[in-house]
Amino acid sequence: MQKYIIKNIRIVNEGSITEGDVLIKDGRIEKVAGMMSDSNAIEINGEGKYLLPGVIDDQVHFREPGLTHKANIYTEAKAGVAGGVTSFMEMPNTNPPALTQDLLEEKYTIASNTSLANFSFFMGTSNENTDEALRTNEKKDIVCGIKIFMGSSTGNMLVDNYLSLGKLFRESEVLIATHCEDEKIIKTNYQSLKERKENLEPSDHPVIRNADACFESSFSAIQLAKQNNTRLHILHISTAKELQLFTNMLPLEEKRITSEVCVHHLHFTADDYAKLGYLIKCNPAIKAPENKEALWEALLDDRLDIIATDHAPHTMAEKQPPYEKAHSGLPLIQHSLPLMLYYHKQGKISLEKIVEKMSHAVAKCFQIKERGFIREGYFADLVIADLDKTTSVTKENILYKCGWSPLEGFQFPASIEYTFVNGYPVYGKNGFDESYRGMRLNFNR
Repeated sequence: MQKYIIKNIRIVNEGSITEGDVLIKDGRIEKVAGMMSDSNAIEINGEGKYLLPGVIDDQVHFREPGLTHKANIYTEAKAGVAGGVTSFMEMPNTNPPALTQDLLEEKYTIASNTSLANFSFFMGTSNENTDEALRTNEKKDIVCGIKIFMGSSTGNMLVDNYLSLGKLFRESEVLIATHCEDEKIIKTNYQSLKERKENLEPSDHPVIRNADACFESSFSAIQLAKQNNTRLHILHISTAKELQLFTNMLPLEEKRITSEVCVHHLHFTADDYAKLGYLIKCNPAIKAPENKEALWEALLDDRLDIIATDHAPHTMAEKQPPYEKAHSGLPLIQHSLPLMLYYHKQGKISLEKIVEKMSHAVAKCFQIKERGFIREGYFADLVIADLDKTTSVTKENILYKCGWSPLEGFQFPASIEYTFVNGYPVYGKNGFDESYRGMRLNFNR
């Protein structure tokens, strides 16, 4: 494999920014030092730019198999790479859903043949597949975790049988990730609204999927986890009310219960339904502005551990009214890091904190082997960002298969110049080099 040396770049890593050179050899970071030269290495001038560990997105929906009219592993991983994402963890609610070990492995096979980024896939659960899901214990070093939908039904993947839940929380040796919304509260809210108005609107979504629905489900998951000492990770926290459930009193490595916030809950509020309508309909819902501010505060003080996307593309036709038929989810993986760099330029978050929440903390939380940091010997998953070059979201440069973004027209005060995956420049100034494929993530468990 070709060697590369990145010269005179600002290295953002482990809480500090230093200037230096980085030598990449055989897919890994060979050396990080002040001044280096290597006549056998391709040199990249990093002067004035920043080097970040590649983003690890712990929650995406790439729709393959079965829903590939919306997206597939190839298209969405490519979009992610263009945005600085070097690894992803994908959810099981495909068609068929990944409810058996064989179906799970089929997704790994697809990714090994098509994905430009590194990959892992969650094992799915239902009320009926508990024993099969727990076979993931045998693969705890090569599977990111088990996913439980504890709220809104996704196909036949709603787990609301307490015998099934109890067994999963009691016997799982791998991380359990949960979608927490209470189905009974959601249904009650929906029926109450329908009695008062015939045609529901986008702004009704956070009324139906309100803070109580999120809190009650998250609280139940945490109680189960505490009773069984389960390693629990709650996805896409969206409410101020839930934040009382999490702590910053322990180092991340010692937490048994961790949490994630998504970029759309940090960016949009319920006020944006007036302009964007069903384009920002998602589960859990984007809620009132006070929730956004509370999420930012909890992210910065480490009650919230990770920034992710919950990238969930649908076709534009699938996002149209009426309310009941407008699909929930929005595509974000190409623009998550640029959006956080925008907030850095706004003075909201430091570069060091962005790297911590999008790379370091994900690696720690999931115990990912040899990734997430700029360390000698680690895989060279790296991003070069130019914080002096603006980029805009346009129809022409959106890479999602669905062809749209809720951020269309938005201008970022930064650009992604290079993305290295396992030491290979998959994305750069000349576009993509698609001769390389990502690797399956391994875990130190």
